[in-house]
Amino acid sequence: MAQLSTEVIGDERGTLLAFVEAQRTAIREALDGLTEEQAASRPSASELSLSGLVKHAAEAEFHWLRMAQQRPNERFRSNGAWRDGFRLTDDENIPSALAFWEEVRAELEAFIAAVPSLDDTFPLPEAPWFPKDGKVSMRWLLLHLVEEYARHAGHADIIRESLDGTKAMG
Repeated sequence: MAQLSTEVIGDERGTLLAFVEAQRTAIREALDGLTEEQAASRPSASELSLSGLVKHAAEAEFHWLRMAQQRPNERFRSNGAWRDGFRLTDDENIPSALAFWEEVRAELEAFIAAVPSLDDTFPLPEAPWFPKDGKVSMRWLLLHLVEEYARHAGHADIIRESLDGTKAMG
């Protein structure tokens, strides 16, 4: 299970990235020791699976990274295919989903290290749940990832415990 670092991260960027990584780790570790079939199963009332959560988390982080970079998302999925973002499809498997997430993690961390300030902003897309012409900061992005991953780490805990009784905290 996730270990807290004994290293003290001295600056805000490092601290926020450490919190994001702690939540990523909690989601990833829910897969420990499972087969592809177990990780794809949906043992609770939810339609979520552990492998689907990993894929969703990686793609969500990639999506937010591309928005912050103000670059097109080359993995964008049309609204009609949104369910495919919550399950492994075709030739996808847990190692490939984790490898993609690792690439995204490295790119996000390099991007955040390079931005002049966490106060730098980027525009939000047009959506009913965002303010018209809204912008958010890089700090907001990192806090949003902590929030998103913490929610999904809780989902992962419930799914894993439903599968085989394994508990994240003991």
